[in-house]
Amino acid sequence: MTAHGFTLFGTPLGTCGLAWGPNGIVGLQLPESSAAKTRARLQRRWAEAIEQAPPAGVQRAIDQVLALLADGTSDLIDIPLDLASAPEFHRKVYEVARTIPPGQTLTYGEIAKRLGVPHESREVGQALGRNPVAIIVPCHRVLGADGKMGGFSANGGVTTKRRMLEIERASAVGAGPLFDRLNG
Repeated sequence: MTAHGFTLFGTPLGTCGLAWGPNGIVGLQLPESSAAKTRARLQRRWAEAIEQAPPAGVQRAIDQVLALLADGTSDLIDIPLDLASAPEFHRKVYEVARTIPPGQTLTYGEIAKRLGVPHESREVGQALGRNPVAIIVPCHRVLGADGKMGGFSANGGVTTKRRMLEIERASAVGAGPLFDRLNG
């Protein structure tokens, strides 16, 4: 995934970064502990990218991400992604994850079943752990079989995942409000 440009933008979670190429968004960096660390992480991941003002299509993607983080209901399904260099299995996992609406969750096992590989929930988790466009591919909406948070590779780990699900007022699959169960 070659990136031509990247930009930083403020969110309720902290300073995020977005990298893009000619065929779409190639990366969304969740906040590090500072804007400088987010920038440094983007520059390590996409060394060829130049920090610049986002073109109109990229700005629309940023606006959609900001809307989701503000209202918890916006859908990011139409943001064009360029995931051509991701392994095929990962791309399939990302396609399924993108269908999870805001406020809803699936388990790793449910995604594996939808892909026709019901015994590969661990592989689904590994693919989501390498998700280069978190939030746009909503890996935060994927939980363990027992409804537990599971891992989250972004800075802040499970706390960040929980915060994103709280913004969306998520419910666990087949249960009452997720956070009533986890916090009660």
